[in-house]
Amino acid sequence: MGLLSKKDLKLITDPLADNNPITIQVLGICSALAITAELKASIVMSVAVLFVMGLGNLTISLMRNIIPPKIRIIVQLIVVATLVIIVDLVLKAFAYELSKTLSVFVGLIITNCIIMGRFEAFALANGPIRSFIDGVGNALGYALILIIVGFFRELLGSGTLLGFKVLGDPIEKTGVYAFGYENNGFMLLAPMALITVGIIIWIQRSRNEALIEDN
Repeated sequence: MGLLSKKDLKLITDPLADNNPITIQVLGICSALAITAELKASIVMSVAVLFVMGLGNLTISLMRNIIPPKIRIIVQLIVVATLVIIVDLVLKAFAYELSKTLSVFVGLIITNCIIMGRFEAFALANGPIRSFIDGVGNALGYALILIIVGFFRELLGSGTLLGFKVLGDPIEKTGVYAFGYENNGFMLLAPMALITVGIIIWIQRSRNEALIEDN
């Protein structure tokens, strides 16, 4: 018998595919557009959301029986804000330049619809272990899209990955460019992030027609 039941395993696998928070639920789009010009920023934001959502779901679940219904949103905001402050301080201590790049977007994790939605829809009604798994699953689904978008935007926009040169500059040989790649600056603009997410959504629905019928 595995560590996770099939029901618990679906809490992780569903957000990675047929119930992805970005491509299916259309949540968390702002950060997908704003910080995916660099793969490194996409990965750091993904880790930050994983930390906040996993521990946030766990905390809200542990407190669910003592939170007065009338102030549950306030309590949820306090929990997520505390976790975001921890993330922000860690980034400033160990990756200051990256923290400046992410700047306001780390703070906006507090109002991320995916996190608040899981608090309301799952953590308030389920036990701590399942709530933690649900938070991790949805965070991984969010991270998957951010990393895919960040990968292609940095690769095609700057010719680099994680800051390392991958696609070489065009080599001029007898007036003809050969064996090189001309960076596409358009990939670094926010509209291209939206187009990239749109392509992912199109591929996802072309592989699973049930998603078209459901939406």
